[in-house]
Order: sequence, then C-alpha cells, then structure tokens
Amino acid sequence: MELIHADLHIHTKYSPDASTDPKVLVDRLNAHPTIKAAAITDHNTVEGYLKTKELAKSYQDITIIPGVEITAMEGEIIILGTEELPPMPWTIRRITEFAKKNNAITIAPHPYRGYGLGNLAKTYQIDAIETLNAITTPKANKTAETLAKTMNLPGVAGSDAHEPDELWTVYTEIQASLDVGEILDAIKKGAVKPFWTEKSIRF
Repeated sequence: MELIHADLHIHTKYSPDASTDPKVLVDRLNAHPTIKAAAITDHNTVEGYLKTKELAKSYQDITIIPGVEITAMEGEIIILGTEELPPMPWTIRRITEFAKKNNAITIAPHPYRGYGLGNLAKTYQIDAIETLNAITTPKANKTAETLAKTMNLPGVAGSDAHEPDELWTVYTEIQASLDVGEILDAIKKGAVKPFWTEKSIRF
C-alpha cells in the first residue's frame, strides 16, 4: 500500500494576504524528507497554482495539486482538482455542483474560524472537512472533527500557510501514489489521516 504525505491548504503571494513565492515553495517541497505533495489554494485565483505547477515540472518526485479557496456567499470552501474557477455567482451549492461535474472535490476549511462554514456545512454535499488547520485553535479543530464525524466525512489537514515559515506544520497521510487523480479519490474514500509534524508549535 502506497502512502504519501500532503499539505492540502497552502497560499502563495497570489493571495492578497500571503507572501510565499512559488519558487520557495517548490524548493522546500523538493527538499522535504517526507512531504511530497502540496495543494495550492489561493484566495479566489488559480494563478499561484499555475506558476507553482510550472516551476515543479523539473522535479520528478513532487506533486502540485490544483486548488483554490473560494470566498462564497455563505463562507469559504476549497476545491481540489480543478485549474479553473467555478462560474459566478459563488454559492456553496453552485461550487459543489461545479466540482462534481469536473471530477474535483470540495473541502470545508477551518469550519469554526474566520469565514468557515460552521454548521452550515451540514446542508451541502461537501467531500471532506479540514479537521486540522495549523493556524486554528485546538478547540475549533476539535469542533471540526466532531462535524466530520457527524457528517460521516473524511478529516484532512492543511497548514493554511501564508508565509514560508508556516509551510508543512501539519500534513495529511493519504493512501495513494503521487498521482493527483489517485489523491483525490483517496480523500473522497476517506483513506486519509491528519497529523501534526513534529516541529510544529501548538497553541
């Protein structure tokens, strides 16, 4: 059984509130001993993903997962597996329908922090819940775990890194190869487990 470690929630400088340069991200991913897959989930744009993917082409054993964190009317939602933005207006229902049509998946990030969906997530066809977000309090992460159990959905981890020093603070262990399609299938099936990395500072 193949196992990989992935950070499923990363921002680059193409998010207005982040500073990580795609080249720094790719170099650090390549140098990391165990984490070899990263989802680029900039706010409302795939530009950072496209730049990162281009830079990663010269490396054999790393995978850049296409993604975006959309600010919908009801709150934030992550799509993994698409290089395009969904059509507007951005509502959670329209975004989840777009994801399904495009063989992509949706994740409710930090449901109980910021623009998270909170209990509203229960009313939508979401594929996974971010139960471990590195910049969220333990209490809010715990509540997200409960939400995932209630909805019978997989729980995943993302650093939500906005600057280089925040990269890889948590990771998702995934029963898959480094193929993006396999990774998305494994997340949907729940063949995933969230972890803190050893060097992470916790609240």
